[in-house]
Amino acid sequence: MNQAVRVGTRASALALTQTTTVAESLARLGGFDYELVRVSTTGDVNRASLSQIGGTGVFVAALREALLDDTCDVAVHSLKDLPTGEAEGLTVAAVPERADIRDALCARDGLTLAGLPEGASVGTGSPRRAAQLRAARPDLSVIDIRGNVDTRLARVAGLVDGGPGDLDAVVLAAAGLSRLGREALITEYLDPALMLPAPGQGALAVECRNDDAGSAALAVALQHYDHAPTRLAVTAERAVLRRLEAGCTAPIGAHATVNGESLSLEAVVCSVDGSRLLRRTRATTALTVDGAAAVGVVLAEELLANGAAEIAGLTAAS
Repeated sequence: MNQAVRVGTRASALALTQTTTVAESLARLGGFDYELVRVSTTGDVNRASLSQIGGTGVFVAALREALLDDTCDVAVHSLKDLPTGEAEGLTVAAVPERADIRDALCARDGLTLAGLPEGASVGTGSPRRAAQLRAARPDLSVIDIRGNVDTRLARVAGLVDGGPGDLDAVVLAAAGLSRLGREALITEYLDPALMLPAPGQGALAVECRNDDAGSAALAVALQHYDHAPTRLAVTAERAVLRRLEAGCTAPIGAHATVNGESLSLEAVVCSVDGSRLLRRTRATTALTVDGAAAVGVVLAEELLANGAAEIAGLTAAS
């Protein structure tokens, strides 16, 4: 094609890194050039906590507006940031193969979660991580923090030269740390049995306009870039979130895997203080998008029947 494909991205280091990976893959599959279109979002500009500035969609709305007004041809999102509702006029055209789904502890002195001293301060901007941290270690002081990955890492004493070092540890997504080449700072990968990830964690979403996937070359590239097992897994996870009527800042974790002829799904609903956790699993052999969504709804209904709305302060209908 003669005209480069315009790929919309947030301007953070992590967003640029993962968007560049996506753009290069699409360009290779479709045989075209690309250019990055940097878009500033509410979540990048406003430094308040995510729950205060709206949580769901704060990193997404401006990118979607850029798509709809034809500023870019496709936009790349961290899938866990996407609202679960459909966006009018837009479609997630590709979900590439997922990276590491785990959360990771980055602590001073190489400490693990179990090795942190009583009363240690651990930073996170995620109510889901905070709740599960409090459940595992009620003695910890969990601090709400914002900022990009390097800003957060710099707050851990001795972890990054020149940082304020006012925290003992932070918890971040392993996938983001890996994409930025910061794996060496991880002192423990947190087992999903202890900390279930956010729905869609580790996955990316490539979104475009419904009626315009660009050129035929771009449409073919998007089709080939889509990874069916990842799409099924995140569809199931996000169906849980949608049925619970909860946003990406809710204290809810979910993780699905496709193994052979079945999909297994696990979800947890937490009270904010970590004192109550409700964890359930379901499986299905219906390996279609509709089947994956259906098992997510069934699991969410089971969670609701066992008190999930009360535990997490949700408004989901019974």
